[in-house]
Amino acid sequence: MARVKNGATTKARHKKVLKAAKGYFGSKHRLYKSAKEQVMHSRRYAYNDRKKRKNDFRKLWITRINAACREHEISYSMFINGLNKAGVEINRKMLSEIAIHNPEQFSEIVKVAKQGLEGKIKKEESTKAKEVTVNKSVKETAKKEVKKEIKDLDKMTVAELKALAKEKNIKGISTMKKEDLINALK
Repeated sequence: MARVKNGATTKARHKKVLKAAKGYFGSKHRLYKSAKEQVMHSRRYAYNDRKKRKNDFRKLWITRINAACREHEISYSMFINGLNKAGVEINRKMLSEIAIHNPEQFSEIVKVAKQGLEGKIKKEESTKAKEVTVNKSVKETAKKEVKKEIKDLDKMTVAELKALAKEKNIKGISTMKKEDLINALK
């Protein structure tokens, strides 16, 4: 039988590790042994930090909400407590977005939280009021976005329109012309 060598396989494996270690300092990008070790550590750090990123964003949202609450003379913890007592269920990401982009609506949410703290609003009462306020604001923003989107569709290229249609799962886009694509997206 012929002798089997594994030089090509080893070289490919080394090459893969060294490619992953590209840009590392010193011998970590040149020498296989230290590069392999560093790549293993880097992958572990990346995995852990993907998990930590969620906590970092939550901290950021809470900081933003706290800053907006302080402008309305209420602390973050009292604000959240008031919302819970009022039965308002809205996540911190949305609260921070509202605080940044729509301060008037945030001030109304603060009023609801203050009323919840005072006991004026109970969970059952607030759900109806909350649905009405949220539905109005959602409808208003949706109308604005639709108007902007229609104007933007005319400016887009056919390739961009097709990509947008794929995202919205519209069928038969390969044969459509620009006008047909715009009508289908509306």
